Amino acid sequence: MTVPRKRMTGRERREQLIRISRALFAEKGFDATSIEEVAAHAQVSKPVVYEHFGGKEGLYAVVVDREMQKLLGMITEALAASHSLIKLERAALALLRYIEESSEGFQILVRDSHAASGTGTFASLISEIASQVEDVLADEFHSRGYDPHLAPMYAQMLVGMVALTGQWWLDVRKPSREEVAAHLVNLAWNGLTGLNPSPQITAATRNHTPRPMAPKPVDLDDDDEPRELSEKERREVEKVRIREQREADKARERDLKERERNLREAEKAADRAEKLRQREARLAERAARLAEKDREKIIVERILPLAIESAETEQTE
Repeated sequence: MTVPRKRMTGRERREQLIRISRALFAEKGFDATSIEEVAAHAQVSKPVVYEHFGGKEGLYAVVVDREMQKLLGMITEALAASHSLIKLERAALALLRYIEESSEGFQILVRDSHAASGTGTFASLISEIASQVEDVLADEFHSRGYDPHLAPMYAQMLVGMVALTGQWWLDVRKPSREEVAAHLVNLAWNGLTGLNPSPQITAATRNHTPRPMAPKPVDLDDDDEPRELSEKERREVEKVRIREQREADKARERDLKERERNLREAEKAADRAEKLRQREARLAERAARLAEKDREKIIVERILPLAIESAETEQTE
């Protein structure tokens, strides 16, 4: 006896679509992922995806927003420590932990800078984190007699260093995140002139257990099935489909023009190479003719008189 599958609620369906699209966006990027592909993986029709998100842009925006909120939440929690060194250690560890536990999300944030995200690029995310770090640095600068107005610049430097190291570590995954964090803090805290040859994170950070991040609440309905689209909504869905088709056509047209331009450039390069070859052949031929003339001239001016003189000498004898 076949047990009928339990129908998904609207909330469950939405979460399924977000989960599937997150994996596809991470693997292929925004442009290479289509609504058809998301719907096929979810085993639903395209209108179901449009019903929940309005199109690929809306779906992408939800995915990016969730990842940004998750990472920002982890960094914010790390910066709640009392000592500046502990804050720095925990913030570095938080970013590396996010990369390790949410690799797909981090790939989406660093891969695409698409306007459809609606929440900005990875650079804007880094700036948002830096704005929180600059408050920490401003207090530290003030206590040490440095100019606190320089804190924003140093915050960008510090966060940028950690973020770029995180991008590198996403691929290599060696050494461990604790060791990477220790070396990051070693450079940031001690500077090149005071590097510790064997850095370690402090016990306060090592023994700290981050609070689990609650998922961001979303406004969802709990209907078992997506409701029937109204005529107005159908028109909107059709507009989105037409717009996406036009964008795809424009992309193909740009690609065709790019190929034609590359072909023309290749033909021009081949033509230039052929002309250069012909010119070099003419120069070589001219050089050969000049060499032959020089050889004949030498014969006439030097060798022939000697031969005549030698012949006359023999006749005299």
